[in-house]
Amino acid sequence: MFAHERHERIAALAAAEGRVSVHELAELFDVTQETVRRDLDALEAEGKLRRVHGGAIAMDRLSMVEPSLSERQSQNQQQKQRIARAALRFLPRTSTASVILDAGTSTELLAEQLTAWAPAAAAEELLVITNAVPIAQRLCNRPEVSLEILGGRVRGLTSAAVGSGVIAQLQGLRPDIAFIGANGLHSRFGLSTPDALEAAVKTAMVQVAHRVVALVDSSKFEQETLVRFAALEAIDVLVTDQRPGAELAAALDQAGVDVVVA
Repeated sequence: MFAHERHERIAALAAAEGRVSVHELAELFDVTQETVRRDLDALEAEGKLRRVHGGAIAMDRLSMVEPSLSERQSQNQQQKQRIARAALRFLPRTSTASVILDAGTSTELLAEQLTAWAPAAAAEELLVITNAVPIAQRLCNRPEVSLEILGGRVRGLTSAAVGSGVIAQLQGLRPDIAFIGANGLHSRFGLSTPDALEAAVKTAMVQVAHRVVALVDSSKFEQETLVRFAALEAIDVLVTDQRPGAELAAALDQAGVDVVVA
């Protein structure tokens, strides 16, 4: 196999699997590890992957890479729809209930589910608190749902309000439940997101809610982005679309997290 053919295969493997190792590639192509290291150096110089200890990762796995809201809305839609429907069961069954909906595509789909929510009795009230402009837009015309918007500077990339004002508002609240999204869910690193300002808001949401439900699809499993906003122990329930792998499942179990597969 010529070097350029090997490079194409390595780049494709990194894109498909997220990470490749020097040892595994040397065995796969029956070449020396030094040859693989030169291949990885060349591919990094071409911007096709990023070298890490023991191998390389795909460019989209870098800790600060953050797809736009429109890009994420087109990814894993069926899985996220199932997650959103399954999350409905965690709405508090009380006459008055308050929930936080974090910014994100899975939580936005949950908001879409809530547009059809109707109280079982006339006196029942559901208050939704959010920092996400798209979620507020979905719910603002629903008379059955009371809506409270957390105000701050809106990030164009995610349409989420962030900043100290948002955090101060959250610290004055004690909602029944918070539905939280994440860019990464890792067995050791916990829940993370690329942006420090959004991470600070997510941390505040987790800290103030009586119960925390994370809505995370399986593409985020064992991913680490730049800023950790919560340890696994800080969440009560994970709603996802498939069973986590052995290491992540064990970490969630040890942290006391209930896992619901939609």
